[in-house]
Amino acid sequence: MNTSLSSAVKSLHLNLDRAGSWLAPLTLRLFIAWEFFESGREKWNGENWFADIQDRFPFPFDHVPATLNWELSMGAELIGALAILLGLGTRLSAIMLMVVTVVATAAVHWPADWSTLSELAQGYAISNKGHGNFKLPLIYLAALLPLLLSGAGKLSLDTLLARFFWRRHNR
Repeated sequence: MNTSLSSAVKSLHLNLDRAGSWLAPLTLRLFIAWEFFESGREKWNGENWFADIQDRFPFPFDHVPATLNWELSMGAELIGALAILLGLGTRLSAIMLMVVTVVATAAVHWPADWSTLSELAQGYAISNKGHGNFKLPLIYLAALLPLLLSGAGKLSLDTLLARFFWRRHNR
C-alpha cells in the first residue's frame, strides 16, 4: 500500500510538472498583460500628470520631457502587455516593463523620507498613507522576473517561432 501511495504521489508530481510548464508562465503572462494594459489604457484615456513628478524620475528619465516620458510609459505598457499576452518577444517586453516599474516606483511609489528599515517597511502597502506604496510594483517585478529568466513558456508565439526557425535551420 505504501508503494501505491508513493506511486500516486510521483504520478501527481509528474502531471503537475507537465501542466506547470504550460500553465505557470501563461498565468503570469495573463496577470502581467492585464495589469499593464489597464495602466496603459488609463494613460491613453487620461491626462499627462508626469510634469508634476518629473523631478522625481531617476536618471536618465529626469532629463526626458514629461510628454515623451508619458508616451514612452504608455507605449511600453500597451505594447509590452500585448506582446507578453501573445508570448512574443517576452524577455524584451519583460525588461521594458521592469524598467517602467522601477521608474514608477522611484517617482511615485517609494517613500519620500525614511531613515530606518521599519519606516521603509511601512511603504510595503497597497495604498499610500504617507509612507509610500511599493507593494504592487514589487509584485509586478516578481511576476516579470520568471518571464525574463525562463521566457514565455510552451504556449507562446516565442516557442512556436523558435520551433519553426529551428526546423528550417536544421533541414
